[in-house]
Amino acid sequence: MARRRRQWNYNAVAEINIANLVDVVLVLLIIFMISAPLLQSGIEVDLPRTRAAVIEEEAAGVVITIDAKGGIYINDVWALPNDFEDALRDEMQRKSTYSVYLRGDSTVAYGVAIGLIGRMKDMGIENIGLVTAHDEKGKRR
Repeated sequence: MARRRRQWNYNAVAEINIANLVDVVLVLLIIFMISAPLLQSGIEVDLPRTRAAVIEEEAAGVVITIDAKGGIYINDVWALPNDFEDALRDEMQRKSTYSVYLRGDSTVAYGVAIGLIGRMKDMGIENIGLVTAHDEKGKRR
């Protein structure tokens, strides 16, 4: 007896499988949501607010940050308090600048910031700027 072969009929599907597309989009969304905060550079500080005039131009120099816990960072790199002067001098030579900008959290004690400014003055640094956030009229903390 001869065996009869069965023929298969295939029909083309003209619809897009949305489930796979949604899965891929959701995975990409989660990846971007997780990685976006990591792309922000800088140390998180709550700058004191002032009504001083806003400087529109970008200033070049070394940025020193004092966080809420009293940690000192030179261009977003943590510096040991004992090695602060050497690290700052090296960074200023690397960037070939004589300007320093001090960012301090609003909760940092006044004496800590003034002590740091005194150490920079002892090093011979004359161009020291204080970075603040702009306080619009009527908005106070």
